[in-house]
Amino acid sequence: MPSNKQRREAAQRRLQRQLERRAELARKRRRNLLIGVTAAAVVLVVATVLLITGIGGDDADPAAAEPTPAPTAPATPGVVDGSDGTCDWTPADTTANPNLQADTGTPPVEVAPAGTTEVDITTNVGPIGLTLDNANAPCAVASMVYLAGQGYFDDTACHRETDSEGLAVLQCGDPSGTGAGGPAYEFPTQVTGDETYPRGTVAMANSGQGFDGSQFFLVHGDSQLPPSYTVLGTIDEAGLATLAAIAANGNDGSNGPGDGAPTQEVRIQSLTVAA
Repeated sequence: MPSNKQRREAAQRRLQRQLERRAELARKRRRNLLIGVTAAAVVLVVATVLLITGIGGDDADPAAAEPTPAPTAPATPGVVDGSDGTCDWTPADTTANPNLQADTGTPPVEVAPAGTTEVDITTNVGPIGLTLDNANAPCAVASMVYLAGQGYFDDTACHRETDSEGLAVLQCGDPSGTGAGGPAYEFPTQVTGDETYPRGTVAMANSGQGFDGSQFFLVHGDSQLPPSYTVLGTIDEAGLATLAAIAANGNDGSNGPGDGAPTQEVRIQSLTVAA
């Protein structure tokens, strides 16, 4: 039978082994965390440089001869404004940015965070029908409906088209046509971090600072973007056919290969909410 001394020594050895295992697990966790953070940083930098540049609203200028510098960080996932039936419309700095329209006012604070809203876009190339998701993007939908009621989008040009691998979109919603325009207010980007942007998606453009305005982009080919853009809804088959015709005409490459203003002007003649 082991003596008390032997039992104590055995217990000490077991404790030492446990401490060593715990220390090794801690080292592995720190190493894995470092690897994960480094990988995420690399992915973010690559995605930012190759994809985000120009998918901006309000203070970005994707139509410029040189691409707009990428934002330092994407919109913060988890911001879901409007889910309680109200939205926070923040005044935009129309003095600092003359491309913003100071006379738009703001939408109603109360919104409908359920159901869908049908929108008809008539362009000089063809029709584009949208089904907007009130539950997923209540404030973005409320904003588009409000601006449409003012005729805000009517007779405006879509200022950007891309057809590069991993990014195929038509960007619209800026009456100034500069890529820097928007209304007199902004509101939080509504993302969860799980967003994807396959063909047929309509999403809100933003400046990379966690706020949306009036600019939106229509995805005509599966696009690899970080989950930093509010998914507004989907595009109907007629709209996808119109977008295919626009994409076939190409762009002027003013932002780089495969990225610029549409070669053939794409003009929204009217954007209306279906009755």
